[in-house]
Amino acid sequence: MVSSAVLFVFTLSSVCGLAVAERKLAYVTVLFRHGDRSPIKAYPTDPYRESDWPQGFEQLSQEGMRQHLDLGKFLRSRYKGFLNDSYIRHEVLVRSTDYDRTLMSAEANLAGLYPPSGRQIFTLDLKWQPIPVHTVPPNEERLLSYPLKDCPRYTQLMNETRHTEEFANVTAAYKDFLELVRNKTGLNKTDVESVWSVYDTLFCESRHNKTAPEWVTPDVMGKLQFLNAFAFQVIFGLYKQQEKSRLQGGILLGEIVKNLTKMAAPDPKQQLKLMMLSAHDTTVVALQASLNVFNGLQPPYAACHIIELYREDNGSASVSMFYRNDSAKDPYPLQLPGCALDCPLEDFVRITKPSISDDRDKECQLHLKGFMKVLIITVSVVICLLILIACVCCFRKCCCRKLNQEGGD
Repeated sequence: MVSSAVLFVFTLSSVCGLAVAERKLAYVTVLFRHGDRSPIKAYPTDPYRESDWPQGFEQLSQEGMRQHLDLGKFLRSRYKGFLNDSYIRHEVLVRSTDYDRTLMSAEANLAGLYPPSGRQIFTLDLKWQPIPVHTVPPNEERLLSYPLKDCPRYTQLMNETRHTEEFANVTAAYKDFLELVRNKTGLNKTDVESVWSVYDTLFCESRHNKTAPEWVTPDVMGKLQFLNAFAFQVIFGLYKQQEKSRLQGGILLGEIVKNLTKMAAPDPKQQLKLMMLSAHDTTVVALQASLNVFNGLQPPYAACHIIELYREDNGSASVSMFYRNDSAKDPYPLQLPGCALDCPLEDFVRITKPSISDDRDKECQLHLKGFMKVLIITVSVVICLLILIACVCCFRKCCCRKLNQEGGD
């Protein structure tokens, strides 16, 4: 009896082990936010100027460099045995927005991912090797920089968002606070959508041990943090999230899905294993909103969204997603709504399809239905007014004629 039980356990273990072995990692996409940086700008009464920052505004700090060096080391550890120990140019493709902080983040990340060894060490006193990072000019960026502002329909959606009850409630609730911020900062305008810049400046200054003005209390920072997070909801969600995604983050999602589908088919000539995308917090939110997995919080520095493609021996493929938003913890799994954690590729494609536009340029045009309705009503009113005016004129003419006849009699 005992031997039979042992045999059963051994058999079950063998089968389970075989099942695990059959699922093999085939391709990985990582999208991350740049590391710690200096503020984007200062507000008028800010005690700190651009000269107070080592490289000026919008630049990656040494802490940001360390964050991405550590993320690169984490990726090296996670994909040991999948990626080659030394850099092979056909295995990895790196794309970045054309900003100093994202380009430098990618480079620091690669320093951790591919420290040179053996023949790749080109000078003994430097444990680093150059690895290409590709980019396009900001005015040509359509994949990694959001929100894109080339879409009239999205502009219309944003105007409609501002008329939602939730937007109105938050605006009313923070009216006095926004006025306080305006007075203290010297800004001409502070509203729900623009006050993030004040939070950003104060947050950066606090991380670099710069003394905050007296008016910046923990309560003030808490309210600014809430409004900062709410601004992300306004841009990518809150109202008609899926349509916003089709015009924004769905562009990136569509590219990722296309690559997943392509890489699912085994091809001996295909050597690419890792797509690395270096971008911004808005990029991470745009993608996560299009996947409907955004947690409502601003992605921290070096936050990393991971998408892994696995192939099965039977020819099928599946997708797993993870989010690393805390360097002290392992990334946690993200579950696509309506699918398993290990989501079959065909289901992943089907579920994400409504967030991906087949013709964004066409969808960006303003909806004619509403325009035609307004036009028809306007034309109808004008015609009615013209008829009314004509009737009044005829009536007056008839009255005048009758009076003239009576006068003649």
